[in-house]
Amino acid sequence: MSVKPYGLICPISHACEILEPRWTIPILTEMWGGSTKFNDIKRGVGSISPTLLSKRLKELEAHGLVERLEDRATGEVHYVRTQRAIDLEPALDALGNWAQCNIEARQALEKLSVSNLMWQMRNYFDLDELPKRQVVIQFRFSDPGLEYDTYWVLIRPGLPIEICSSIPGFDVDLFIETDRFSISSILLGRTTIPREIETGRLFLSGDALLARTMDRWFYHRTKEDPAKILMLEHTTP
Repeated sequence: MSVKPYGLICPISHACEILEPRWTIPILTEMWGGSTKFNDIKRGVGSISPTLLSKRLKELEAHGLVERLEDRATGEVHYVRTQRAIDLEPALDALGNWAQCNIEARQALEKLSVSNLMWQMRNYFDLDELPKRQVVIQFRFSDPGLEYDTYWVLIRPGLPIEICSSIPGFDVDLFIETDRFSISSILLGRTTIPREIETGRLFLSGDALLARTMDRWFYHRTKEDPAKILMLEHTTP
Protein backbone atom coordinates (compact mmCIF):
# COMPACT_ATOMS: atom_id res chain seq x y z
CA MET A 1 0.00 0.00 0.00
CA SER A 2 1.43 3.37 -0.98
CA VAL A 3 1.79 6.08 1.64
CA LYS A 4 0.00 9.37 1.04
CA PRO A 5 2.57 12.19 0.69
CA TYR A 6 2.51 15.12 3.11
CA GLY A 7 1.81 17.60 0.34
CA LEU A 8 3.88 20.29 2.06
CA ILE A 9 6.47 22.72 0.76
CA CYS A 10 8.73 22.08 3.79
CA PRO A 11 11.97 20.38 2.61
CA ILE A 12 12.19 18.37 5.84
CA SER A 13 8.86 16.74 4.99
CA HIS A 14 10.26 15.80 1.57
CA ALA A 15 13.17 14.03 3.28
CA CYS A 16 10.78 12.30 5.69
CA GLU A 17 8.80 10.81 2.81
CA ILE A 18 11.94 8.88 1.85
CA LEU A 19 13.49 8.25 5.27
CA GLU A 20 10.44 7.74 7.50
CA PRO A 21 9.47 4.15 6.57
CA ARG A 22 10.38 1.89 9.50
CA TRP A 23 13.97 0.51 9.41
CA THR A 24 15.16 2.88 6.65
CA ILE A 25 17.51 4.91 8.85
CA PRO A 26 18.87 1.87 10.77
CA ILE A 27 19.65 0.21 7.43
CA LEU A 28 21.55 3.26 6.20
CA THR A 29 23.33 3.52 9.55
CA GLU A 30 24.41 -0.13 9.40
CA MET A 31 25.72 0.41 5.87
CA TRP A 32 27.49 3.53 7.13
CA GLY A 33 29.22 1.21 9.60
CA GLY A 34 30.57 -0.89 6.73
CA SER A 35 28.05 -3.70 6.12
CA THR A 36 27.38 -4.39 2.44
CA LYS A 37 26.03 -7.96 2.36
CA PHE A 38 22.34 -8.69 2.89
CA ASN A 39 22.87 -11.04 5.84
CA ASP A 40 25.35 -8.70 7.51
CA ILE A 41 22.94 -5.79 7.20
CA LYS A 42 20.13 -7.93 8.62
CA ARG A 43 22.20 -9.07 11.60
CA GLY A 44 23.34 -5.53 12.31
CA VAL A 45 19.88 -4.01 12.07
CA GLY A 46 18.24 -6.66 14.24
CA SER A 47 14.70 -7.99 14.18
CA ILE A 48 13.78 -6.90 10.66
CA SER A 49 12.44 -9.73 8.50
CA PRO A 50 14.30 -10.74 5.31
CA THR A 51 11.23 -9.80 3.25
CA LEU A 52 11.01 -6.30 4.70
CA LEU A 53 14.76 -5.74 4.43
CA SER A 54 14.63 -6.72 0.76
CA LYS A 55 11.72 -4.30 0.26
CA ARG A 56 13.53 -1.44 1.99
CA LEU A 57 16.73 -2.01 0.01
CA LYS A 58 14.76 -1.92 -3.23
CA GLU A 59 13.10 1.34 -2.13
CA LEU A 60 16.48 2.84 -1.24
CA GLU A 61 17.80 1.74 -4.61
CA ALA A 62 14.81 3.35 -6.35
CA HIS A 63 15.48 6.59 -4.47
CA GLY A 64 19.11 6.57 -5.59
CA LEU A 65 20.50 6.03 -2.07
CA VAL A 66 21.77 2.47 -2.53
CA GLU A 67 23.37 0.67 -5.45
CA ARG A 68 23.09 -3.09 -5.82
CA LEU A 69 26.28 -4.67 -7.18
CA GLU A 70 26.34 -8.31 -8.27
CA ASP A 71 29.46 -10.30 -9.12
CA ARG A 72 28.28 -12.44 -12.03
CA ALA A 73 31.18 -14.84 -11.57
CA THR A 74 30.35 -15.69 -7.96
CA GLY A 75 26.76 -14.51 -7.64
CA GLU A 76 27.76 -12.46 -4.58
CA VAL A 77 25.69 -9.32 -4.06
CA HIS A 78 26.80 -6.16 -2.25
CA TYR A 79 24.73 -3.11 -1.41
CA VAL A 80 26.68 0.14 -1.32
CA ARG A 81 25.62 3.67 -0.51
CA THR A 82 25.61 6.26 -3.26
CA GLN A 83 26.91 9.79 -2.79
CA ARG A 84 23.32 10.85 -2.13
CA ALA A 85 23.26 8.57 0.93
CA ILE A 86 26.75 9.61 2.02
CA ASP A 87 25.54 13.22 1.99
CA LEU A 88 23.06 12.21 4.74
CA GLU A 89 25.86 11.49 7.25
CA PRO A 90 25.83 14.96 8.88
CA ALA A 91 22.05 14.70 9.37
CA LEU A 92 22.31 11.22 10.90
CA ASP A 93 25.15 12.41 13.12
CA ALA A 94 22.98 15.30 14.29
CA LEU A 95 20.17 12.88 15.14
CA GLY A 96 22.60 10.79 17.16
CA ASN A 97 23.86 13.87 18.96
CA TRP A 98 20.31 14.93 19.81
CA ALA A 99 19.47 11.46 21.16
CA GLN A 100 22.62 11.36 23.30
CA CYS A 101 21.77 14.70 24.90
CA ASN A 102 17.97 14.47 25.14
CA ILE A 103 16.94 10.84 25.67
CA GLU A 104 17.69 9.12 28.98
CA ALA A 105 20.17 6.24 28.66
CA ARG A 106 17.83 3.52 29.95
CA GLN A 107 14.98 4.76 27.76
CA ALA A 108 17.24 4.76 24.70
CA LEU A 109 18.63 1.28 25.43
CA GLU A 110 15.54 -0.40 26.88
CA LYS A 111 14.89 -2.59 23.84
CA LEU A 112 18.52 -3.22 22.94
CA SER A 113 19.16 -6.79 21.78
CA VAL A 114 22.27 -8.38 23.31
CA SER A 115 22.75 -10.59 20.24
CA ASN A 116 22.72 -7.52 17.96
CA LEU A 117 25.03 -5.69 20.34
CA MET A 118 27.54 -8.54 20.22
CA TRP A 119 27.36 -8.77 16.43
CA GLN A 120 28.21 -5.07 16.21
CA MET A 121 30.98 -5.58 18.77
CA ARG A 122 33.28 -6.59 15.89
CA ASN A 123 33.76 -2.89 15.17
CA TYR A 124 34.48 -1.79 18.73
CA PHE A 125 38.05 -2.92 19.33
CA ASP A 126 41.16 -0.85 18.64
CA LEU A 127 43.56 -3.51 17.39
CA ASP A 128 46.52 -1.12 17.67
CA GLU A 129 46.00 -0.99 21.43
CA LEU A 130 45.73 -4.77 21.89
CA PRO A 131 48.65 -7.22 22.21
CA LYS A 132 49.96 -8.50 18.85
CA ARG A 133 48.78 -12.03 19.56
CA GLN A 134 45.59 -14.02 19.83
CA VAL A 135 43.23 -12.53 22.39
CA VAL A 136 40.04 -14.21 23.64
CA ILE A 137 37.52 -12.15 25.64
CA GLN A 138 34.45 -13.63 27.29
CA PHE A 139 31.36 -11.46 27.85
CA ARG A 140 28.80 -12.76 30.34
CA PHE A 141 25.52 -10.81 30.64
CA SER A 142 23.37 -10.83 33.76
CA ASP A 143 20.19 -9.71 31.96
CA PRO A 144 17.28 -12.12 32.45
CA GLY A 145 15.63 -14.08 29.65
CA LEU A 146 18.51 -14.10 27.16
CA GLU A 147 18.79 -16.86 24.58
CA TYR A 148 22.57 -16.67 25.06
CA ASP A 149 24.08 -14.96 28.08
CA THR A 150 27.72 -15.70 27.21
CA TYR A 151 29.71 -14.70 24.13
CA TRP A 152 33.35 -14.97 23.16
CA VAL A 153 35.32 -12.48 21.10
CA LEU A 154 38.19 -14.07 19.18
CA ILE A 155 40.83 -11.61 17.98
CA ARG A 156 43.72 -12.93 15.87
CA PRO A 157 46.31 -10.87 14.01
CA GLY A 158 45.51 -10.57 10.31
CA LEU A 159 42.06 -12.15 10.60
CA PRO A 160 38.55 -10.70 10.98
CA ILE A 161 37.27 -10.48 14.55
CA GLU A 162 34.94 -13.37 15.37
CA ILE A 163 32.00 -13.30 17.78
CA CYS A 164 31.06 -16.74 19.10
CA SER A 165 28.07 -17.90 21.15
CA SER A 166 29.74 -21.27 21.79
CA ILE A 167 33.11 -21.92 23.41
CA PRO A 168 35.77 -21.37 20.70
CA GLY A 169 38.21 -23.92 22.19
CA PHE A 170 40.86 -21.43 23.33
CA ASP A 171 41.87 -20.21 26.77
CA VAL A 172 40.11 -17.00 27.76
CA ASP A 173 42.37 -14.00 28.42
CA LEU A 174 39.81 -11.60 29.88
CA PHE A 175 36.44 -12.28 31.53
CA ILE A 176 33.89 -9.45 31.44
CA GLU A 177 30.72 -9.70 33.53
CA THR A 178 28.19 -6.97 32.85
CA ASP A 179 24.68 -6.18 31.60
CA ARG A 180 23.44 -4.65 28.36
CA PHE A 181 22.85 -1.20 29.84
CA SER A 182 26.35 -0.98 31.28
CA ILE A 183 28.36 -2.16 28.27
CA SER A 184 26.29 -0.26 25.69
CA SER A 185 26.44 2.92 27.79
CA ILE A 186 30.24 2.62 27.79
CA LEU A 187 30.20 2.32 23.99
CA LEU A 188 27.94 5.37 23.69
CA GLY A 189 30.04 7.45 26.06
CA ARG A 190 27.15 7.63 28.55
CA THR A 191 29.32 6.22 31.31
CA THR A 192 32.94 5.18 31.82
CA ILE A 193 34.68 1.90 32.57
CA PRO A 194 35.93 3.06 36.03
CA ARG A 195 32.42 4.30 36.88
CA GLU A 196 30.83 0.99 35.92
CA ILE A 197 33.41 -0.97 37.92
CA GLU A 198 32.70 1.27 40.91
CA THR A 199 28.94 0.67 40.68
CA GLY A 200 29.47 -3.09 40.41
CA ARG A 201 27.80 -3.31 36.99
CA LEU A 202 31.12 -4.22 35.35
CA PHE A 203 33.52 -6.84 36.67
CA LEU A 204 36.82 -7.72 34.97
CA SER A 205 39.06 -10.68 35.72
CA GLY A 206 41.91 -12.48 34.00
CA ASP A 207 44.76 -10.74 32.19
CA ALA A 208 45.61 -7.74 34.38
CA LEU A 209 47.07 -5.70 31.52
CA LEU A 210 44.00 -6.16 29.33
CA ALA A 211 41.75 -5.21 32.23
CA ARG A 212 43.79 -2.13 33.12
CA THR A 213 43.94 -0.86 29.53
CA MET A 214 40.34 -1.60 28.51
CA ASP A 215 39.59 2.11 28.18
CA ARG A 216 42.25 2.27 25.45
CA TRP A 217 41.24 -0.71 23.28
CA PHE A 218 37.45 -0.68 23.84
CA TYR A 219 35.58 1.91 21.78
CA HIS A 220 33.61 4.72 23.39
CA ARG A 221 31.80 7.45 21.50
CA THR A 222 33.38 10.89 21.81
CA LYS A 223 31.35 12.97 19.33
CA GLU A 224 29.31 14.91 21.87
CA ASP A 225 30.26 17.31 24.65
CA PRO A 226 30.41 15.08 27.77
CA ALA A 227 28.80 17.86 29.82
CA LYS A 228 25.67 17.66 27.63
CA ILE A 229 25.22 13.88 27.43
CA LEU A 230 22.55 12.27 29.61
CA MET A 231 24.67 9.78 31.55
CA LEU A 232 23.53 6.38 32.79
CA GLU A 233 22.39 6.79 36.38
CA HIS A 234 25.03 5.91 38.96
CA THR A 235 22.94 3.30 40.77
CA THR A 236 20.76 0.60 39.27
CA PRO A 237 17.01 1.36 39.68
